[in-house]
Parts: sequence; structure tokens; C-alpha cells
Amino acid sequence: MQTINTERLLIRPLATNDADFIVELLNDPSFIQNIGDRNVRSGEDAEKYILNGPVTSYGKNGFGLCLVVLKETGESIGMCGLIKRDQLDDVDLGYAYLPRFWGKGYAVEAAKATLEFGWRTVGLKRIVAITDPANTPSNRVLEKLGFVFEKMVKIAADDIDLNLYAIHKP
Repeated sequence: MQTINTERLLIRPLATNDADFIVELLNDPSFIQNIGDRNVRSGEDAEKYILNGPVTSYGKNGFGLCLVVLKETGESIGMCGLIKRDQLDDVDLGYAYLPRFWGKGYAVEAAKATLEFGWRTVGLKRIVAITDPANTPSNRVLEKLGFVFEKMVKIAADDIDLNLYAIHKP
């Protein structure tokens, strides 16, 4: 998994030394509401999350969720990356940011670079994204990127119906 540079951001593979940030992000009320509770409460939980999720995906797929860092300050602001879920036919774009970094264009900037990585490096022809229908800001990000709503899907039996958006390689 390579590091991706944009004008303002560094998008790099997650490592266990990012555990404190992961605890903060995954326990933010907006993350729990819009994405779900991952039961990551401690540094040890976060290290397991990083190793069993993103790091395993890097080895298996050549991609996964990455840390998004502001170049100017070195501050971690969120995650963005490609995910291969067993429940979906296509690779999907995932992202989450701490609320204090919303509305600044970081999600779109990181996602554009991640999509480009998916097209050029991974060789994907189609990428999907799933969102809670009530998560209007996230739905707007996808629309700005050129994703088109396709249908409602259920990822888990006990989950809500989610929006499934898709984009094809330009």
C-alpha cells in the first residue's frame, strides 16, 4: 500500500502507532451514528482494529483504509480508502473524518486521490460506496465526486437499508 499525496493531504497506510487517533475517531458520536459502533475503546482495541482490518487488507488486496493527515500541521483528521467487503460485489470507497474537519473539502480531496489510485494502480473499473440515507453530508460528497445512486442494500441482516452509489472509471 503506497502513500498518496494531494495538495493539502497525506494519505498513508495505518500503523499501530495511530491507535490513539483511531480510538478518538471511532468513538466520535458522528462515526457511531453514521457508520456504526466498532467497540474500539482502548489503544489495544485500536491496534487490533488496525491490524485485523486495514493492515490485513493491504496484504490481501493491495489497498485498505488509510490515515488522512494534514500536510501543513501533521495532524490526523480522518480515514479514507478502498474496502473489499464480502457482502458487496465491488470494492467500495470508505471515509470518516472528525467533525472539526468537515466542510473544508478534505473528504472530496482525499476521495479523488483514492479513486485515482483505484483506477490506475489497482485497475478497478467500478467503485461503489454505501451510506446511511440520513447522512446527507456524506451523500453530497459522493455526488460531488460523480457517484450515482443505484439502489438500497442491506449489508447485514440486523442493519438498516443503505444507499449504494457507484462510479465507473472515466
